[in-house]
Amino acid sequence: MSIKILGVKIDNLSKEKVLEKIKEFLISSKQHYITTVNPEFLVKAQNNEEFFHILNKADLSLTDGFGVKLASFLFPPIIKNRISGADLTKDILRLAEKESYKVCILNHEKQFSSNEEIRFVLEKKYPNLKFNVFSEVEPRQTRQTDAQILLVALGAPRQEKFIYHNLAKISSVKVAMGVGGSFDFLTGKIKRAPKIMRILGIEWLWRLIQEPKRIKRILTAVVVFSWLVLKDRIKDNFVNH
Repeated sequence: MSIKILGVKIDNLSKEKVLEKIKEFLISSKQHYITTVNPEFLVKAQNNEEFFHILNKADLSLTDGFGVKLASFLFPPIIKNRISGADLTKDILRLAEKESYKVCILNHEKQFSSNEEIRFVLEKKYPNLKFNVFSEVEPRQTRQTDAQILLVALGAPRQEKFIYHNLAKISSVKVAMGVGGSFDFLTGKIKRAPKIMRILGIEWLWRLIQEPKRIKRILTAVVVFSWLVLKDRIKDNFVNH
């Protein structure tokens, strides 16, 4: 089951169902890509036609952001499960380690976590995982990988656009996903908000305290997104009445 918020399709699935889908993707003959949609994605998509198209073409489009879950109350059915990209990344790494799938990671050259730091933490936390880490300045090596899973940490919308335009060129990959700063949480470069703040939907406040320079992005996710959702709801009511 899926819904649309600001014109973007979002799948309303449990974590268990999502993991089942990923397992099915990995044994499929086709290639698939996953997006984890937060309010900032939805705002950007309103003025970026290509990004809007890419989000709607995803094989799985999941709710990453409490604001998206709240918005579903205005565009039912209500989203029951928020599946953050950071948590799903760990789930995918555990699955890959257990089932002996190989992972290719494309890392932003200016990301908080260097390739070496990512390698170190993955070797420590997932000792049996088969993986490679490349910088975005080495895209040719990424295309030559034999991995079945591709995790792209370039930030949105660059990571989603990279996947959309390059996935067919990386024939071994069955599942691709943009992961943003997920590896920064794994390496400890960025601390996750306490669980209670995540439950209450104020993880954005924790990120702002840690990174004050994110103020513009957070205003977009909290204020601009809320305004666009309310405006769209009012417009929808007007049209239907």
